[in-house]
Amino acid sequence: MSEKRIALIAAILGSAIVFLDSTIVNVALPAIRASLHGGLSEQQWVVEAYLLTLSSLLLVGGSLGDLLGRRRVFSAGVAGFGACSLLCALAPSAAWLIGARALQGVAGALLVPSTLALIMDTFGEDERAPAIGTWTAWTGVATVIGPLGGGALVQAASWRWIFGVNLLPVAIVLLLLRRLRADTRAPGHVDVLGAVLCALGLGGPVFALIEQPHFGWSDPRVLVPLVGGVILLAAFLAWERRAPAPMLPLALFSIRNFAVGNVTTLAVYGGLGVATFFTVLFLQQVAGYTPIAAGLSLLPITLIMFTLSRRFGALADRLGPHAFMGGGPILAGAGLLLFLRAGASADYPSTVLPAVLVFGVGLAATVAPLTATVLGAVEPGHSGLASGVNNSVARVAGLLAIAALGAVLAASFAGAVDRAVAGRPLTPAAAQAVAQARMRPLVTSAAAVPAPERETVHAALTSASVDAFHRMIGIAAGLVMLGGVISLLGIRNPRRRIRGADCPGGALTPARPELVEAPAAEPVAGRA
Repeated sequence: MSEKRIALIAAILGSAIVFLDSTIVNVALPAIRASLHGGLSEQQWVVEAYLLTLSSLLLVGGSLGDLLGRRRVFSAGVAGFGACSLLCALAPSAAWLIGARALQGVAGALLVPSTLALIMDTFGEDERAPAIGTWTAWTGVATVIGPLGGGALVQAASWRWIFGVNLLPVAIVLLLLRRLRADTRAPGHVDVLGAVLCALGLGGPVFALIEQPHFGWSDPRVLVPLVGGVILLAAFLAWERRAPAPMLPLALFSIRNFAVGNVTTLAVYGGLGVATFFTVLFLQQVAGYTPIAAGLSLLPITLIMFTLSRRFGALADRLGPHAFMGGGPILAGAGLLLFLRAGASADYPSTVLPAVLVFGVGLAATVAPLTATVLGAVEPGHSGLASGVNNSVARVAGLLAIAALGAVLAASFAGAVDRAVAGRPLTPAAAQAVAQARMRPLVTSAAAVPAPERETVHAALTSASVDAFHRMIGIAAGLVMLGGVISLLGIRNPRRRIRGADCPGGALTPARPELVEAPAAEPVAGRA
């Protein structure tokens, strides 16, 4: 097996276990609660402890990969993830499990940036885009397998097996990495102060965003980490500007494609997070889909990504990323707008599926070229850091958008309920039930309402839910399309280095002198 194939398989398997664990745990939460005798708070933190450390340390993990060697940091992340998975599987209490999940997120933060950086190290400029497209396709499959496979394991065996199954792919990845050549390391040393400021600065706002729906913006448990995190992020940027060996060279953001690519990532992944989160809720709680049916409703997106990502990556590599990063998000946003046709019934074949298909094609045209452009815009020695920055932006974008728009959804739903029942005489019991129901967006149950008024209230809640969902989808589509507009205005197709021997007829009629070994204005962006 060639070194390139080994590196690609290792990168796919390594990333897959991280993405798998981001989704597989959700279906096991009821079983975990029953087994470990935890409450709702413990259930939430089983998920959130992992998300918190993973999101806040991705940038640190990318920087360490550049400085210490991608294969070395990748191996440490994979081994650590396996060890923490075993700790999770053996957890005797909820507190133990939450702690092990937090450590698992730390290992994941070391692992993820190094997977893409390893591909950048191993593949040549003209091969990176298809390779990243393959990586994108297979890691997308892992995201879908998580809930389905997790449900089967919980039902057939035990929730502990959702962590135990990580051990086999971990062992395979470690064996594969031993067959790769020695690491290349960038000169420099670890920026310890920068790493601490970055981790705490990102961790504070992420923690606040996770807890805000439960406690509100004014609660000290939300306000203190939010404000403190922003202050620490400002301190981090000030330190990086004058540090002798900064963890994040701010000069990277002077590279046009790197800066524009990350702004595009912020918009596109913010819209993507909002769309997928609220669509699944709407289909279950309003349209009456079962949890499995709601999850499977978005399966075509993964199938499209799996089928087309490599092809779009290769096309972007050949033609340049500009058209794909511009047109892809606009097409994806148009697909989201098709969800505006969905009413309370949301028939799948005629309403949901067309929207999913158009959105999936647009997303497939976007993701691989976007990732390759961001990584290809920087020097190879910084590709791990570039991957960490881009992954952090993508994850924080989803958290930020869902948290911010959740408040918009709540206000929109409450206002729509008030308008729907305005002028209708309600008994005190019905009025009290409506007052309670308006605080639960996208919930249409009117069981607490007295029978004579139940149908009226149910119709009001349903109408308000559809209206609120349409508003969320409209905003999500706008964010995704904004990413496309930003790319159209800001992304430049890299100038390629052309050799006379590679031109048609070049051996007889060499290329013009100014094109032979012409230096690129920016490094080639191989994106798939």
